[in-house]
Amino acid sequence: MGLSSNGAETLVRTLVAGGVEVCFANPGTSEMQFVAALDKVPGMRCVLGLFEGVVTGAADGYARMADKPACTLLHLAPGLANGLANLHNAKRAQVPVINLVGEHRQGHKVTDSPLTGDIEALAGTMSQWVKTCTSADEIAADAAQAIREANTLPGRISTLILPADTAWSQVRHAKPLEFTAPRPTLPAPGRFDAAVKALRSGENVVMVLSGRALRAEPLAMAQRIVQRTGAHMVAQYANGRIERGAGRVAIARTPASVDAGVAFFKDARHVILIGAKVPAAMFGYPEKPDLLLPAGANLIPLTELTDDLVATLEELADRVGAKELIPVVDAPQRRDLPGGDLSADAVMQISATLMPEHSIIVDESITAGRRFFPLSTGVAQHDYLQLTGGSIGSGLPMATGAALACPQRKVINLQGDGSSMYTIQALWTQARERLNVVTIIFANRGYQVLKAELDNVGATHWGERAERMLSIVDPDINWAMLAQGMGVEAAQADTCDRFADLLRHALGRPGPFLIEAKIAGSRP
Repeated sequence: MGLSSNGAETLVRTLVAGGVEVCFANPGTSEMQFVAALDKVPGMRCVLGLFEGVVTGAADGYARMADKPACTLLHLAPGLANGLANLHNAKRAQVPVINLVGEHRQGHKVTDSPLTGDIEALAGTMSQWVKTCTSADEIAADAAQAIREANTLPGRISTLILPADTAWSQVRHAKPLEFTAPRPTLPAPGRFDAAVKALRSGENVVMVLSGRALRAEPLAMAQRIVQRTGAHMVAQYANGRIERGAGRVAIARTPASVDAGVAFFKDARHVILIGAKVPAAMFGYPEKPDLLLPAGANLIPLTELTDDLVATLEELADRVGAKELIPVVDAPQRRDLPGGDLSADAVMQISATLMPEHSIIVDESITAGRRFFPLSTGVAQHDYLQLTGGSIGSGLPMATGAALACPQRKVINLQGDGSSMYTIQALWTQARERLNVVTIIFANRGYQVLKAELDNVGATHWGERAERMLSIVDPDINWAMLAQGMGVEAAQADTCDRFADLLRHALGRPGPFLIEAKIAGSRP
């Protein structure tokens, strides 16, 4: 690295050499050396987010589509804390992210100045690897390790904490670098044996898939196994990315509600997990089960976290004699556009019908999103990205990151109105970076999913005070005006025809656009 490089410049060079080319940033004083290094070291695109939740959510969306990490640049303990919610979603999506967190100069923490905090403790809640750098000479090796850790299957969160003096000090004795990630593994032979035995038993078998098993090629391999054995397959409810559309193998998701989930699995004798968790309710409800599987079901966890899911499905298909079969794919379906007043289902139908080939759907529509799958069979091929960790406020930033990863593709963000307000600042970043994102706000003016949850937890008698906690009125929010104030062209629609016209316009132009879909029955 040479005497002419300080720690920050060395860090940028190391990241770029390791394939990390995008940094989502919200820097402060402790990170200024890194900011200055961006003008001295070529190869890193730095994208400003106006809130740390935008920064971490964008890194999540980028990694889901790029299959490699971006880095985030966060300011001390409070900055990291602001970004933790979307790091939670990224961790649940099992994607690679590298967090760079500035720290006070070594020795300064004894002053207990206002921004002092326990960064390692905060980072540990959402990271699989955390390290505090101690000298400029260590930065390159530490950054290389962060890259290796993040790229370990299925994708991990790594956090490197950088005291300010390690960034401004000169590098004198840099260590050799090693970027190679650990090799992916395959399940142990005994696990394959258990899965094959169940598949050949003639009894009811359900394969639950998640992670990279939900890409087009492994889904095709899973469908061959279904054809050969008579098993069923389903995706777990929350997944980082699913490749869908006409010409690809269709897969349903585990139902969202406990009762529907229990009903789905009630006849399952064997349940094989491939990149998935044990099917369970998202919350614990009075007098309802936590797990969706019937008593006595034979649970077979075929894979470990570091297993190659594509190779696993190929091996499983080979063992049951299914590799040469032709998979059954989703057939194209022609749909007429609905008319009249705008409903949530109508927004889904029109969006699914008009979206161009190879769109990226980012779904944080919460309640309405549960209907997207049945309403979008046989449509143009697309990637489906969803809220994975349940921490709302991911949709707008995730769409931002996905658009940066795939600049030639259209990103359509199906966005709940309440959750949009958590990270609405992402619209500004979309405008600044000229990103091809169409944001559709389901303006029903309330946290509709929480109103349903009142009934689910048995709180059936509620009145005006509870209603005020779950509605977004008095005053009403004008999302179109908010978008315009951040440089994004926007308009409102309250009929199906108007919405379809706006969507065609938005999809036919470059750059971001927001449509406020005013759902019938909500307050104007």
